[in-house]
Amino acid sequence: PKRIAIREAYFGSHKVIELVKRIRDVQVIDIDDELSEGDLIWLETPVNPTGEAADIKHYAERAHQAGGWLVVDATFAPPPLQYPFDHGADMVMHSATKYFGGHSDLLGGLLLTNEQSSADKLYKDRGVLGNMMGSLESWLLLRSLRTLEVRVLRQSATATALATWLNGASGGQAHDGIPAGIVHSLRHTTVQTAGGKNEWVQKQMPGGHCAVFAILLETKEQARILPHHLQLAHNATSLGGVESLIEWRYGTDGISDPRLIRVSVGLEALDDLKRDWRQALAQVASLPATTAEVAAAE
Repeated sequence: PKRIAIREAYFGSHKVIELVKRIRDVQVIDIDDELSEGDLIWLETPVNPTGEAADIKHYAERAHQAGGWLVVDATFAPPPLQYPFDHGADMVMHSATKYFGGHSDLLGGLLLTNEQSSADKLYKDRGVLGNMMGSLESWLLLRSLRTLEVRVLRQSATATALATWLNGASGGQAHDGIPAGIVHSLRHTTVQTAGGKNEWVQKQMPGGHCAVFAILLETKEQARILPHHLQLAHNATSLGGVESLIEWRYGTDGISDPRLIRVSVGLEALDDLKRDWRQALAQVASLPATTAEVAAAE
Protein backbone atom coordinates (compact mmCIF):
# COMPACT_ATOMS: atom_id res chain seq x y z
CA PRO A 1 0.00 0.00 0.00
CA LYS A 2 1.00 3.62 -0.52
CA ARG A 3 -0.68 4.67 2.73
CA ILE A 4 -1.04 2.88 6.05
CA ALA A 5 -3.68 4.07 8.51
CA ILE A 6 -2.73 3.29 12.08
CA ARG A 7 -3.19 4.74 15.55
CA GLU A 8 -2.58 3.00 18.87
CA ALA A 9 -0.67 -0.23 18.33
CA TYR A 10 2.23 -2.30 19.58
CA PHE A 11 5.33 -0.12 19.30
CA GLY A 12 7.02 -2.89 17.28
CA SER A 13 4.36 -2.44 14.57
CA HIS A 14 5.22 1.24 14.33
CA LYS A 15 8.94 0.36 14.14
CA VAL A 16 8.32 -2.03 11.22
CA ILE A 17 6.43 0.71 9.38
CA GLU A 18 9.40 3.03 9.92
CA LEU A 19 11.63 0.36 8.38
CA VAL A 20 9.33 0.01 5.35
CA LYS A 21 9.34 3.80 4.89
CA ARG A 22 13.12 3.72 4.44
CA ILE A 23 12.81 1.59 1.30
CA ARG A 24 9.39 2.63 -0.04
CA ASP A 25 7.37 5.81 -0.33
CA VAL A 26 4.73 4.95 2.27
CA GLN A 27 2.64 7.59 4.00
CA VAL A 28 1.29 7.02 7.50
CA ILE A 29 -2.14 8.46 8.33
CA ASP A 30 -4.62 8.13 11.19
CA ILE A 31 -7.28 5.41 11.04
CA ASP A 32 -10.01 8.06 11.00
CA ASP A 33 -8.47 10.10 8.17
CA GLU A 34 -10.10 10.09 4.72
CA LEU A 35 -9.13 6.94 2.82
CA SER A 36 -8.25 6.34 -0.83
CA GLU A 37 -8.23 3.23 -3.00
CA GLY A 38 -5.50 0.82 -1.99
CA ASP A 39 -5.03 2.20 1.53
CA LEU A 40 -4.47 -0.28 4.33
CA ILE A 41 -5.94 0.14 7.81
CA TRP A 42 -3.86 -1.56 10.49
CA LEU A 43 -6.19 -2.08 13.44
CA GLU A 44 -5.01 -3.58 16.71
CA THR A 45 -7.88 -4.76 18.83
CA PRO A 46 -7.84 -5.18 21.73
CA VAL A 47 -5.04 -2.66 21.76
CA ASN A 48 -1.72 -2.86 23.55
CA PRO A 49 -1.22 -2.00 26.40
CA THR A 50 -4.75 -1.27 27.66
CA GLY A 51 -6.84 -4.17 26.38
CA GLU A 52 -9.47 -1.77 25.03
CA ALA A 53 -11.37 -2.69 21.86
CA ALA A 54 -11.87 -0.92 18.52
CA ASP A 55 -14.86 -1.58 16.26
CA ILE A 56 -13.71 -3.99 13.53
CA LYS A 57 -16.96 -3.78 11.55
CA HIS A 58 -16.79 0.02 11.46
CA TYR A 59 -13.24 0.11 10.11
CA ALA A 60 -13.87 -2.76 7.69
CA GLU A 61 -16.72 -0.78 6.14
CA ARG A 62 -14.56 2.35 5.90
CA ALA A 63 -11.73 0.45 4.24
CA HIS A 64 -13.90 -1.42 1.76
CA GLN A 65 -15.94 1.63 0.76
CA ALA A 66 -12.68 3.31 -0.25
CA GLY A 67 -11.33 0.22 -2.02
CA GLY A 68 -8.83 -0.51 0.73
CA TRP A 69 -7.93 -3.31 3.11
CA LEU A 70 -8.34 -3.96 6.81
CA VAL A 71 -5.70 -5.95 8.67
CA VAL A 72 -6.44 -6.78 12.31
CA ASP A 73 -3.79 -7.58 14.89
CA ALA A 74 -5.86 -9.78 17.20
CA THR A 75 -3.03 -10.97 19.44
CA PHE A 76 -4.82 -9.87 22.62
CA ALA A 77 -8.04 -11.76 21.79
CA PRO A 78 -7.39 -15.17 20.23
CA PRO A 79 -10.18 -17.61 19.51
CA PRO A 80 -12.61 -18.22 21.13
CA LEU A 81 -12.75 -14.59 22.34
CA GLN A 82 -12.89 -12.89 18.94
CA TYR A 83 -13.27 -13.79 15.24
CA PRO A 84 -12.26 -10.74 13.14
CA PHE A 85 -13.18 -12.32 9.80
CA ASP A 86 -16.81 -12.43 10.94
CA HIS A 87 -16.74 -8.63 11.15
CA GLY A 88 -15.09 -7.85 7.81
CA ALA A 89 -11.33 -8.16 8.32
CA ASP A 90 -9.30 -9.05 5.22
CA MET A 91 -6.29 -10.38 7.11
CA VAL A 92 -5.72 -11.27 10.75
CA MET A 93 -2.39 -11.41 12.55
CA HIS A 94 -1.49 -13.04 15.86
CA SER A 95 1.75 -13.17 17.75
CA ALA A 96 1.71 -16.91 18.41
CA THR A 97 4.37 -16.25 21.04
CA LYS A 98 1.57 -15.05 23.29
CA TYR A 99 -1.72 -16.94 23.76
CA PHE A 100 -1.31 -19.59 21.06
CA GLY A 101 2.00 -20.59 22.67
CA GLY A 102 0.72 -19.82 26.13
CA HIS A 103 3.74 -21.06 28.09
CA SER A 104 6.33 -18.32 27.44
CA ASP A 105 8.64 -20.81 25.73
CA LEU A 106 8.34 -20.27 21.97
CA LEU A 107 8.46 -17.59 19.28
CA GLY A 108 6.03 -17.63 16.39
CA GLY A 109 3.52 -15.67 14.38
CA LEU A 110 0.35 -16.21 12.35
CA LEU A 111 -0.89 -14.27 9.33
CA LEU A 112 -4.32 -15.39 8.16
CA THR A 113 -6.35 -14.44 5.10
CA ASN A 114 -9.78 -15.42 3.80
CA GLU A 115 -8.71 -15.09 0.16
CA GLN A 116 -6.99 -18.03 -1.55
CA SER A 117 -4.91 -15.93 -3.96
CA SER A 118 -3.45 -13.96 -1.06
CA ALA A 119 -2.76 -17.17 0.83
CA ASP A 120 -0.88 -18.59 -2.17
CA LYS A 121 1.28 -15.48 -2.44
CA LEU A 122 2.06 -15.49 1.27
CA TYR A 123 3.00 -19.17 1.09
CA LYS A 124 5.50 -18.45 -1.69
CA ASP A 125 6.86 -15.39 0.12
CA ARG A 126 7.44 -17.47 3.21
CA GLY A 127 9.70 -19.82 1.28
CA VAL A 128 11.79 -16.94 -0.07
CA LEU A 129 12.03 -15.02 3.22
CA GLY A 130 12.91 -18.12 5.21
CA ASN A 131 10.68 -17.35 8.16
CA MET A 132 9.43 -20.90 8.79
CA MET A 133 9.27 -22.05 12.40
CA GLY A 134 11.86 -24.47 13.66
CA SER A 135 10.88 -28.04 14.50
CA LEU A 136 11.05 -27.50 18.28
CA GLU A 137 8.89 -24.35 18.15
CA SER A 138 6.38 -26.16 15.91
CA TRP A 139 6.17 -29.06 18.37
CA LEU A 140 5.73 -26.70 21.31
CA LEU A 141 2.99 -24.80 19.46
CA LEU A 142 1.11 -28.00 18.61
CA ARG A 143 1.30 -28.96 22.30
CA SER A 144 -0.13 -25.58 23.29
CA LEU A 145 -2.99 -25.61 20.79
CA ARG A 146 -4.48 -28.60 22.59
CA THR A 147 -5.26 -26.40 25.60
CA LEU A 148 -5.79 -23.03 23.86
CA GLU A 149 -9.54 -22.76 24.42
CA VAL A 150 -9.40 -23.93 28.04
CA ARG A 151 -6.55 -21.56 28.91
CA VAL A 152 -7.96 -18.51 27.17
CA LEU A 153 -11.45 -18.83 28.62
CA ARG A 154 -10.07 -19.28 32.15
CA GLN A 155 -7.69 -16.32 31.78
CA SER A 156 -10.50 -14.17 30.38
CA ALA A 157 -12.85 -14.98 33.26
CA THR A 158 -10.20 -14.32 35.91
CA ALA A 159 -9.04 -11.08 34.27
CA THR A 160 -12.62 -9.85 34.01
CA ALA A 161 -13.19 -10.41 37.71
CA LEU A 162 -9.80 -8.98 38.75
CA ALA A 163 -10.15 -5.86 36.57
CA THR A 164 -13.68 -5.22 37.85
CA TRP A 165 -12.47 -5.57 41.44
CA LEU A 166 -9.48 -3.25 40.98
CA ASN A 167 -11.66 -0.71 39.19
CA GLY A 168 -13.64 -0.38 42.41
CA ALA A 169 -10.64 1.52 43.81
CA SER A 170 -10.44 3.96 40.87
CA GLY A 171 -10.38 7.62 41.72
CA GLY A 172 -8.19 6.94 44.74
CA GLN A 173 -10.97 5.23 46.69
CA ALA A 174 -10.42 2.61 49.37
CA HIS A 175 -12.02 -0.65 48.28
CA ASP A 176 -12.11 -4.14 49.78
CA GLY A 177 -8.68 -3.95 51.39
CA ILE A 178 -7.13 -1.72 48.75
CA PRO A 179 -5.92 1.49 50.44
CA ALA A 180 -7.08 4.95 49.36
CA GLY A 181 -4.90 7.21 47.26
CA ILE A 182 -3.26 4.54 45.11
CA VAL A 183 -5.44 3.56 42.09
CA HIS A 184 -6.13 6.37 39.64
CA SER A 185 -8.06 4.45 36.96
CA LEU A 186 -8.31 1.24 35.00
CA ARG A 187 -8.49 0.70 31.22
CA HIS A 188 -10.03 -2.44 29.78
CA THR A 189 -13.05 -3.63 27.84
CA THR A 190 -14.82 -4.19 31.17
CA VAL A 191 -14.69 -0.41 31.66
CA GLN A 192 -15.71 0.25 28.05
CA THR A 193 -18.86 -1.84 28.48
CA ALA A 194 -19.78 -0.82 32.04
CA GLY A 195 -23.39 0.26 32.40
CA GLY A 196 -24.38 -1.26 29.06
CA LYS A 197 -22.17 1.06 27.00
CA ASN A 198 -20.61 0.08 23.65
CA GLU A 199 -22.76 -2.96 22.95
CA TRP A 200 -20.68 -3.66 19.84
CA VAL A 201 -17.81 -4.83 22.07
CA GLN A 202 -19.81 -7.80 23.34
CA LYS A 203 -20.93 -8.68 19.80
CA GLN A 204 -17.34 -8.49 18.58
CA MET A 205 -15.94 -10.48 21.52
CA PRO A 206 -18.58 -13.14 22.22
CA GLY A 207 -16.10 -15.34 24.09
CA GLY A 208 -15.35 -12.78 26.78
CA HIS A 209 -12.99 -9.94 27.66
CA CYS A 210 -9.27 -10.15 26.94
CA ALA A 211 -6.95 -11.17 29.76
CA VAL A 212 -4.81 -8.01 29.53
CA PHE A 213 -5.67 -4.68 31.12
CA ALA A 214 -3.91 -1.51 32.24
CA ILE A 215 -4.06 -0.02 35.71
CA LEU A 216 -2.93 3.57 36.30
CA LEU A 217 -1.67 4.46 39.74
CA GLU A 218 -1.60 7.97 41.18
CA THR A 219 2.12 8.60 40.58
CA LYS A 220 4.92 7.49 38.29
CA GLU A 221 6.98 6.24 41.23
CA GLN A 222 4.16 4.05 42.51
CA ALA A 223 3.82 2.48 39.06
CA ARG A 224 7.57 1.93 38.77
CA ILE A 225 7.91 0.01 42.01
CA LEU A 226 4.61 -1.90 42.22
CA PRO A 227 5.74 -4.78 39.94
CA HIS A 228 8.54 -5.54 42.40
CA HIS A 229 6.07 -6.05 45.27
CA LEU A 230 3.76 -8.56 43.61
CA GLN A 231 4.65 -12.15 44.45
CA LEU A 232 2.52 -14.09 41.96
CA ALA A 233 3.03 -11.95 38.85
CA HIS A 234 6.37 -12.03 37.06
CA ASN A 235 7.86 -8.64 36.22
CA ALA A 236 8.33 -9.19 32.48
CA THR A 237 7.44 -7.62 29.15
CA SER A 238 5.54 -10.47 27.50
CA LEU A 239 1.93 -11.63 27.93
CA GLY A 240 -0.43 -14.51 27.32
CA GLY A 241 1.38 -17.14 29.38
CA VAL A 242 -0.06 -19.40 32.06
CA GLU A 243 1.68 -17.23 34.66
CA SER A 244 0.54 -13.68 35.36
CA LEU A 245 2.91 -11.01 34.06
CA ILE A 246 3.14 -7.35 35.03
CA GLU A 247 5.10 -4.54 33.44
CA TRP A 248 5.73 -0.85 34.00
CA ARG A 249 5.17 -0.08 30.34
CA TYR A 250 6.96 3.29 30.32
CA GLY A 251 10.19 1.50 31.18
CA THR A 252 9.94 -0.46 27.91
CA ASP A 253 8.56 1.91 25.29
CA GLY A 254 9.20 5.34 26.85
CA ILE A 255 5.96 6.73 25.42
CA SER A 256 3.18 5.23 27.57
CA ASP A 257 1.70 7.13 30.49
CA PRO A 258 4.38 6.72 33.20
CA ARG A 259 1.65 5.85 35.71
CA LEU A 260 0.48 2.89 33.63
CA ILE A 261 1.09 -0.76 34.44
CA ARG A 262 0.16 -3.51 31.99
CA VAL A 263 -1.23 -6.68 33.53
CA SER A 264 -1.48 -10.06 31.79
CA VAL A 265 -3.54 -12.46 33.88
CA GLY A 266 -2.53 -16.12 33.98
CA LEU A 267 -4.12 -19.24 35.41
CA GLU A 268 -3.73 -18.46 39.10
CA ALA A 269 -6.78 -18.54 41.36
CA LEU A 270 -8.67 -15.25 41.57
CA ASP A 271 -8.60 -15.13 45.38
CA ASP A 272 -4.83 -15.64 45.39
CA LEU A 273 -4.38 -12.79 42.92
CA LYS A 274 -6.58 -10.48 45.00
CA ARG A 275 -4.56 -11.21 48.14
CA ASP A 276 -1.34 -10.51 46.26
CA TRP A 277 -2.62 -7.21 44.87
CA ARG A 278 -3.89 -6.11 48.30
CA GLN A 279 -0.51 -6.62 49.95
CA ALA A 280 1.43 -5.06 47.06
CA LEU A 281 -0.77 -1.96 46.83
CA ALA A 282 -0.65 -1.57 50.60
CA GLN A 283 3.16 -1.64 50.55
CA VAL A 284 3.35 0.93 47.76
CA ALA A 285 0.78 3.19 49.42
CA SER A 286 2.78 3.17 52.66
CA LEU A 287 5.95 4.52 51.06
CA PRO A 288 6.88 8.02 52.28
CA ALA A 289 6.40 10.91 49.88
CA THR A 290 10.14 11.53 49.89
CA THR A 291 10.66 8.30 47.92
CA ALA A 292 8.85 9.72 44.91
CA GLU A 293 10.61 13.05 45.30
CA VAL A 294 14.04 11.41 45.31
CA ALA A 295 13.16 9.30 42.27
CA ALA A 296 11.92 12.36 40.39
CA ALA A 297 15.15 14.18 41.17
CA GLU A 298 17.17 11.27 39.77
